[in-house]
Amino acid sequence: MGHAIEEIAVQRGHEIVLKVGIENIEDNTIENIRKADVAIEFTGPEIAFDNVMRCLEAGVPVVSGSTGWLERFNEATKYCNDHNGAMIYASNFSVGVNIFFAINKRLAEMMASHSEYNASLIEIHHTQKKDAPSGTAISLAEDILKLAPQKNKWVNQPTGKANELEILSERIDPAPGTHIVTWASDIDNIEIKHTAHNRKGFATGAVLAAEFLNGKKGIYNMSDVLGL
Repeated sequence: MGHAIEEIAVQRGHEIVLKVGIENIEDNTIENIRKADVAIEFTGPEIAFDNVMRCLEAGVPVVSGSTGWLERFNEATKYCNDHNGAMIYASNFSVGVNIFFAINKRLAEMMASHSEYNASLIEIHHTQKKDAPSGTAISLAEDILKLAPQKNKWVNQPTGKANELEILSERIDPAPGTHIVTWASDIDNIEIKHTAHNRKGFATGAVLAAEFLNGKKGIYNMSDVLGL
């Protein structure tokens, strides 16, 4: 993702003033981060929160696409608001996926009164992905739970319980990302599906988010960026 984001950012006329990876982690300092107008953070669940907080402490708006750290998301947003910072978090920055989110919400609204249909999700990613289910799948599931009274929790395994929304995770190479939402009944199935062909869509969305966030204060999401 870092290479893809850099390529697109440069194509769009931006300058990369700092790149931090496992090979130069010592450069990940507040002083260095302050050289940037906006930081884009795509790392892993074990260090994402610390990276986001370091950017906020530096006073630099931060775009985070890391998943698996949301148990501390409220802590980060509180710090951001208390210190007049700016951040965007999204489980998926792809323009197509965010349109898919909107379609998923609308379908869940329509299915709310049809208890004969059972909702479930499948997400497929490459074997390098550390967290399961994916952040995108969790976002899809939580939107369904808000709108469909048939379900009150999601689980990352098959259970067969009517009140549980099943998310099945598969790790297959190569697979940039596929998400399938199915509403099944004895009569028929309704299915919506998004398949990423490569990482360009995610990287482009992250750069668009950074462009949107530059000069702003507050907490935003991809719906704000895309006007959805």
